[in-house]
Amino acid sequence: MSERVLSPRNRGFLFLDSHPAGCERLVADMWQACPEPAEPAGTPEGAGPVALIIGSSAGYGLAATVAGLKRAGIRGIAVSFEKAPTARRTATAGWYRTAATADLARSAGRDLVFLNGDAFSDTTKNQVADLLEQRFGGRLDYLIYSVAAPRRTDPDTGATYASVLKPIGSANRTKTLVFDDEGAPEAREVETGPAEGDDIEQTVAVMGGADWERWIDHLAGRGLLGEGFATAALSYIGSPLTAAIYRQGTIGAAKTHLEDTARTLNERLGKTVGGRAVTSVNGAAVTQSSTAIPGIALYTGLLRAVLGQRMMPPVRQLAALWDQLNEAAPLALDEEGRVRLDTWELSDEVQTAVAARWEAATTDTIAGLADLDWFHGEVRRLYGFSVPGVDYTAPVATDVPWPDPTL
Repeated sequence: MSERVLSPRNRGFLFLDSHPAGCERLVADMWQACPEPAEPAGTPEGAGPVALIIGSSAGYGLAATVAGLKRAGIRGIAVSFEKAPTARRTATAGWYRTAATADLARSAGRDLVFLNGDAFSDTTKNQVADLLEQRFGGRLDYLIYSVAAPRRTDPDTGATYASVLKPIGSANRTKTLVFDDEGAPEAREVETGPAEGDDIEQTVAVMGGADWERWIDHLAGRGLLGEGFATAALSYIGSPLTAAIYRQGTIGAAKTHLEDTARTLNERLGKTVGGRAVTSVNGAAVTQSSTAIPGIALYTGLLRAVLGQRMMPPVRQLAALWDQLNEAAPLALDEEGRVRLDTWELSDEVQTAVAARWEAATTDTIAGLADLDWFHGEVRRLYGFSVPGVDYTAPVATDVPWPDPTL
């Protein structure tokens, strides 16, 4: 097994390698940060609810997996799309996080199978359906959909769609946060041109609700949705400060489609299996996908400076979602039928404070306005670096195997 001393090498917010021990510790810390269930699950191995987590290796999907294991006692299947280690490069961080999550599931006595494959493909859908029939009694209780991807190939037509991050109608200028080669912060203004041609349709085809609905159709067609089946797609609305590039942009159009899909699925599932479908609007977090959005890095750093420890980590938010899905807590929906886990972020008091800092943010002032140490550390921790308790001077095995789905 290959062992190396790994140091962070990055281009902006993108890192070339990931640290296995750091990723493992990060998942363990997430497990510790997840609240214990109000009433211990107390279900023996093989008796917990069966869940399918699509997009389980990063961000809110990872939080949903960890919180589902600890808070709801789930078993079932987790799907993600990660790259294995090679002679030149480590595996992706999601590969190592998945291996660590599998260890946690085994330690908790939960039968969770991890599949590495393209969630958009019918091949993966068939593999999941077969597993549900053969290993989990042919009944699915929950499906969590958390997919952020640059491209999607439609299995019916073979057409490949590409998502873009663009405003709709006119160009958008916004402040954003970058770090130079020495790690010094800069607050810059960047301009993003408006959506053109079929940019909106392409983005909706990737990030909207089409694949989520296809999953439900596929599993329902195999007779695998249990009575009372519940599904949630994870989403984000965000601040007025980032709305032009996000909620009012091409990604926002996709999120609107996702919410429309939820309403369609909710009506259908209610009639067929007494079930429901919702979107879950989560609060801000530093994720591999969010760092690519202009303005989000600056906004998140400012938000953390305003909230400090009151900023709710993803695993605590997803613990609250599981409580609502399994009826341990009332299902709290807004007027659009969405579960809102972002109220701590979007209160008038918090947004007014963040907006004042945003207005004052320049390269000269940013260090006193945003929690840059936290943000920079969060970005590095996405790849397993800067995790407390990890010895980064020690060699670490990089050739970590994917969890064996037959065990």
